[in-house]
Amino acid sequence: MAEKKLADGHVLRLFAIGQLGWAILSGIISNWLVYYYMPSETLLSEGMTIFITQGAVFLGLTVIGIITACGRLLDGFIDPFIASKSDRLGDPLGRRIPFMRRAAIPFGVMTVVVFISPVNGESWVNNIALFVSLMLFYITLSLYCTPFNALIPELGRTQETRINLSTYISVTYFIGTAVAYLVTTIAGFLEPALGTAWSFRATVGILAVIAVICMLMPAFGIDETVYAETEPSSTPMWQSVKKTFCNHDFQVFELSDVLYWVAITMFQTGMPYYITELMGFDDSMAFVFFAGMTVISLLFYAPVNMLAKRIGKKKLVAFAFFFFCLAFAVTSVCGQFGIPSMAWGVCVAILAAIPMAVLGILPQAVLADIAESDAVTTGENREGMFYAARTFSMTLGQTLAMILFTSISIMGANGFGYRMTALVATVFCLVGGLVFTRYREQKVLGIIGAGTRRGE
Repeated sequence: MAEKKLADGHVLRLFAIGQLGWAILSGIISNWLVYYYMPSETLLSEGMTIFITQGAVFLGLTVIGIITACGRLLDGFIDPFIASKSDRLGDPLGRRIPFMRRAAIPFGVMTVVVFISPVNGESWVNNIALFVSLMLFYITLSLYCTPFNALIPELGRTQETRINLSTYISVTYFIGTAVAYLVTTIAGFLEPALGTAWSFRATVGILAVIAVICMLMPAFGIDETVYAETEPSSTPMWQSVKKTFCNHDFQVFELSDVLYWVAITMFQTGMPYYITELMGFDDSMAFVFFAGMTVISLLFYAPVNMLAKRIGKKKLVAFAFFFFCLAFAVTSVCGQFGIPSMAWGVCVAILAAIPMAVLGILPQAVLADIAESDAVTTGENREGMFYAARTFSMTLGQTLAMILFTSISIMGANGFGYRMTALVATVFCLVGGLVFTRYREQKVLGIIGAGTRRGE
């Protein structure tokens, strides 16, 4: 078998541009779907139309909560299937690139379709249309992102390149998420000509085009056969799933990751509400605050990169979990005690920026370590399944977060429900940090080191 080249900085940065693309699309859905279909009083006063059934309809659950939960669950269950297909693909272009090339455009199209309703008003027809379009969105997301993520340990085959790649994709992920927060800002310029709903849809369409171009760049610009292992795995899907979840250190990582995604998704979903209903700002300030968090966070990227190489990833990740708890707790009381709203916004942005830097970079690198150590131990390259399983944890966490947020946020009055969502996020983040302290980093790195020495 031909020796694979180590990916250089250009390849790693080109790969990270793909992350920028899908982060924009994912961020649009994560940040604005609930806000668009379950509009606040402020948004309704600005002329927003109600398209789907509002309020609790079953056991305290809302229609938007049920639909988003179904979408996330579908994504979680389809990921292992796509990962197995990707791991076992024998295409001349490789195991990942063919999926990425074919899925990018449908992924972008479905992001736009999610916000288009057949009936201009509240209707069960719109409920069904949203359900179908969101299911297709998550299928196309999985078709691109599962193979994309499986390339991370293959392109980052040393500790240094792995941390560098994780840093690059973390930067583009947060930039993409920040760009997604621009939706209402851009829509504001289009609203006089198109109206509230169509200005929103047009903005999503513009951003989707940009995102698709970004996603196609690594799909056509990186030769997988040169930099990554393209030998298909022979392990059947369910056997591969079983082997993956039997890995003890992956079990610890997966549980902590589920809890993290519950917390961060509730925070991101709630941000437009925290800004408008608790702090009293216009919804366009969502971009300003998230962009501020991103810029501040970027200042910590170089120190995090260096510290991870010096003291390891485990200590930094655990610290970030606990520090995020402080940011969420402060969010739950923002807008009170006579403190100016701007002061609350700046405080939350600064507190959240530090753990964002750590948890934006290192979890991907930790998972790459686990996947590589498993490959050394078992002799099988099943990176796709490990990253599909990580996507499942993200999906499960986001599903639970959407159910909790849409149900808790309608409790009480005067923003009480929104404050409770931030408190619930605090609890999940705290437990996630405690779970992650059980990760055996030295053992994992020792296995990788032993495998490297045997291969020399």
